[in-house]
Amino acid sequence: MAPKFDPNDPEIAKLIDLFQSIGFSKPKATETAKSAKNAATLKDIIENNSLANKVSDERKATLLSTLAVQGSRVGDSKKSFLVNAILDSRLKSSEQVSAAVKFIERNGIPSDEAEFNKECGVGYHITAEELLSKIDAYISATALSGWENLSATISALKSSPELRWANPLELKNAVEKVFTSTFGEKMAIKAKGSESKPKKAAQDSGASTPAPASAGSSKSVFEEGFLGKLHKPGENPQIHPRLREAHLAATGGKVITRFPPEPNGYLHIGHSKAIFINFGYAAHHGGHCYLRYDDTNPEAEEARYFESILEIVRWLGYEPWKITYSSDYFDKLHELAVELIRRDKGYICHCTGEQIHEMRGGDNGGPRHACIHRNRPISESLIEFQRMKDGFYKPGEAILRMKQDLEDGNPQMWDLIAYRVLETPHHRTGDKWKIYPTYDFTHCLCDSFENISHSLCTTEFILSRVSYEWLCDVLEVYRPQQSEYGRLNVTGTIMSKRKILALVKEGYVRGWDDPRLYTLISLRRRGVPPGAIISFVSTLGVSTATTNIQTARFDQTVRQYLENSVPRLLMVLKPLKLTIENLPEDYVLMIEKPLHPKIPSLGTTIVPFTRTVYIDADDFRLQDSKDFFRLAPGKTVGLFQAPHPITCASYKTDTKTGEVTELVCRLETTGEIKKPKAFIQWVADHPASGSPVHIDETRVFHQLFKSENPAAAKPDFKADINPNSLEVIKDAMIEIGFWSVAKRAFEESRAESKARTSKALENEAMASPTDSHSPVPTSEQLVGNECVRFQGLRVAYFALDSDAKLGFLSEAGDATAGYRDGDKIIINRIVSLKEDAGKGAA
Repeated sequence: MAPKFDPNDPEIAKLIDLFQSIGFSKPKATETAKSAKNAATLKDIIENNSLANKVSDERKATLLSTLAVQGSRVGDSKKSFLVNAILDSRLKSSEQVSAAVKFIERNGIPSDEAEFNKECGVGYHITAEELLSKIDAYISATALSGWENLSATISALKSSPELRWANPLELKNAVEKVFTSTFGEKMAIKAKGSESKPKKAAQDSGASTPAPASAGSSKSVFEEGFLGKLHKPGENPQIHPRLREAHLAATGGKVITRFPPEPNGYLHIGHSKAIFINFGYAAHHGGHCYLRYDDTNPEAEEARYFESILEIVRWLGYEPWKITYSSDYFDKLHELAVELIRRDKGYICHCTGEQIHEMRGGDNGGPRHACIHRNRPISESLIEFQRMKDGFYKPGEAILRMKQDLEDGNPQMWDLIAYRVLETPHHRTGDKWKIYPTYDFTHCLCDSFENISHSLCTTEFILSRVSYEWLCDVLEVYRPQQSEYGRLNVTGTIMSKRKILALVKEGYVRGWDDPRLYTLISLRRRGVPPGAIISFVSTLGVSTATTNIQTARFDQTVRQYLENSVPRLLMVLKPLKLTIENLPEDYVLMIEKPLHPKIPSLGTTIVPFTRTVYIDADDFRLQDSKDFFRLAPGKTVGLFQAPHPITCASYKTDTKTGEVTELVCRLETTGEIKKPKAFIQWVADHPASGSPVHIDETRVFHQLFKSENPAAAKPDFKADINPNSLEVIKDAMIEIGFWSVAKRAFEESRAESKARTSKALENEAMASPTDSHSPVPTSEQLVGNECVRFQGLRVAYFALDSDAKLGFLSEAGDATAGYRDGDKIIINRIVSLKEDAGKGAA
């Protein structure tokens, strides 16, 4: 055992005097002397460089102390080089000293100090005005909603290349100053339950979530890489200059994008990247983004998909500038199809799908040859197209094909289908149409009609760019610029609609919103915050390469997002009764505890402490060990936020099973009480205050599949399913602070919904009566049970499931939060804690 530190010891007193001689105050010198190893290294630095009574600046003394800690393994000559750099003020911060030590360890004493100076921030200077400007630019380009993002913002800016060497205190103060000017006073905002004020660019585009900066950069992802190199509005080539002029006149030179989903299924995590890019790019440039449903296949479209897509876009924080449908343009598309035939660039074909496949080379890539109908007279194709429209033909009997270039190496130029016959009524146009345009005919023309400046899509459509441009130019209409980025794939799961449908139908999952899936409605139900999803996709960057990410990385992003944004509540998953024998039966102490130790704005909660409490069964063992820091017979531990530690005196067991059913402990209130090595969570038994809150079901979700590539499993992906992917716990307990947390979460979500609705109504009022603007957001779209999120202390992050029912939420007026008859509390684990092993550490 190390000897007890005694400042009066002659040797230690000499050390303290020596440390004072370089500028430390006596308390600081005394504190520095407590670490024998670091003190010895600092003593050598002072003596080897004759620093005693030559340094009077405590700031430099602190840097020398940092050098003693960081550079303990650096040789004396190298230390002397670094000492001189500190004394002549080349190194002004502990961060610079740390970087300098690493440089010296790696490269030795530099002969040319230019590289050293660059890597260690020597000569770095930034004015207060420049600092504020850079912070303001960062906040303008990040997905922030208010003061809860303060810590994350400071950390991100500290790690950015431009501000790495800025004074940490000056940086913190400047960030708080910009936050105040952007979001209002911190406490005032929280007291009112209001949300942050969105930036102008986001308001103009309808997006309430602007773009975060990419990892390791203070620039927005929309300013660098693939997106940073995109053309400016009006620079996309046109077959006639008048088309460019008309486009710019219609848009005012704004960036116009669109998110064009097919309403034939639920959106998945990969779609979040497309939403982020299209809405975010427009928002960043002060432009607009359409939500356009590509509803050209009535056989696969359902109303629930339309509703879900809009709900998810809004849940992610974006508001479409206009909501349109490809079917809005059916008349105009038909007119252009007729024009295509008149220009001899389209013809009616009666070949079967198999015949067309063979004409294109077949399975073996043989020679291509033209359809026998390719050169039929224009007048004949016009008549046949009208017959298709009038319902003369059945599906598959006649199609309109584009007359492109069969010699082109790109299969997207091999006379694509433009129109086909379908007999299914359309959800918007009913039985009006018997013919429907294909994606290849519709997409580019709808982009043209809507004056899209940037048609952003994934690289699977890269071959389609040629036919996209060909059709616009052949019809002599404005040609948008298509640009392709790499799609997002998440490994360890599946996103195929067909495969998910099989899982749903065969009972492997509970529905399309089962939290084990990676559809966006599933992630929402699990409790994943929309901001975490935007943060996730923004940090991946945007390039032409496909992004393959493990589910564990996604979960880590969610965990980091939740860490400093949700309250923490005492919770036990597997309750074990604990009686404190030296407290009276009626003892109760009401304890006020913070909901987050680092975020005062989240407030506090009051919980009872009584003779009977419940701890988690995993926090007790009959057989103690050196690596177990929690409770065991005869062992003392602390209870979080409780006034005194407890010692286990005895325990009771079930006579049949031998399981421990109750612990009898003693509250340590007298004598010398040492700080416990561990603290465990607890919940008190106090019916008068409603404690504990009983959780009907705690659903813990694990990976649905056992491998990273379920699609490779034999005989099919279902063979890879993890049979233990869902764990349901019935007896969990939580502190009574749950009620106030739930109430506040719903109040804040409803306030946001109200603000979004007001903004949408304002946009509606400003819109032209002929414009197809979006229906306003509703509370059903924006507010769900999942808005109640919290960390069960030392357990995991949880959210209220959609199956749960809290009666006070449905009562009129300002209902008091609390349990009602018929209530059902069901919570989902969002993600586990970063380190479960840390549970036992102090």
